[in-house]
Amino acid sequence: MPRMLDVSDEVRAEIGDEEADRLLAGETAPGSYDCTSCRTPGDSEQERTSTVLFIGDETAVLAFAHSGCLPSQVVQVTEEQLRGAVKSIAGDTVDLEPDRVVPDQAVPEQAVLGVTSGLVLIGGELHPALVVEPTGPIARAGTTGTGDDFLPLLIEQGFMPLSELSAVPPVLHGWSVLLAVGQLHAVLQPGSNGGQPVAWWQAHQPLQVTDGWRAAANKHQQVLMFAAPAGSIGRQPREDLLRDALDKAAANGKLVGSALPLAGT
Repeated sequence: MPRMLDVSDEVRAEIGDEEADRLLAGETAPGSYDCTSCRTPGDSEQERTSTVLFIGDETAVLAFAHSGCLPSQVVQVTEEQLRGAVKSIAGDTVDLEPDRVVPDQAVPEQAVLGVTSGLVLIGGELHPALVVEPTGPIARAGTTGTGDDFLPLLIEQGFMPLSELSAVPPVLHGWSVLLAVGQLHAVLQPGSNGGQPVAWWQAHQPLQVTDGWRAAANKHQQVLMFAAPAGSIGRQPREDLLRDALDKAAANGKLVGSALPLAGT
């Protein structure tokens, strides 16, 4: 049965047209898999699935991810990362070239976006906010090294660097926060070539928000999204501590934000 696979041009260029076509036809792709990003189960027969090719110095591993977690891409990693990662994706790899590919080997742990909801006081008024912080550095697709491009990538998308939280950041049109039946489902970004919005972040299970947060979102018809590099905010047990962490990140030049229109209720 054909799989609901996304094979990007860069992945196709690496694995070849023949192997890409075999994947798309369902000949070599697994039905079920563990997402290489969030590590939860996926099913390429039932949901959009990305092919992610990890390339080391001598070996390569083709893994699979929910399309909402990662786009199909080539990721350059070190040989040590390919061979020494703790979590295995055994059964989720595909033989490409026997001398290069290491099936049933582990792949590097991928950063996951942590999302926290809370109310933030700005200008004497409470605003619903989402705070996004990855579990590790975010690199540009296809780049090597240990740098963190999370904030530069968001700034390129239109998010504003914030030095303080003294005013509501400007609206970022084309992006939105999907709230349905009182639960948080996704952060949406513009689709390619003016197409339908796609999920930039998607909850695998809808997240509950407080009545106060939902009421503020319905009042303002927008949600403030703040983002900071890994290790800048942390999991804060109270909203006042979250605000303190945001203020510190902003003062240190490690915070971006925008107001995103509300989609849903």
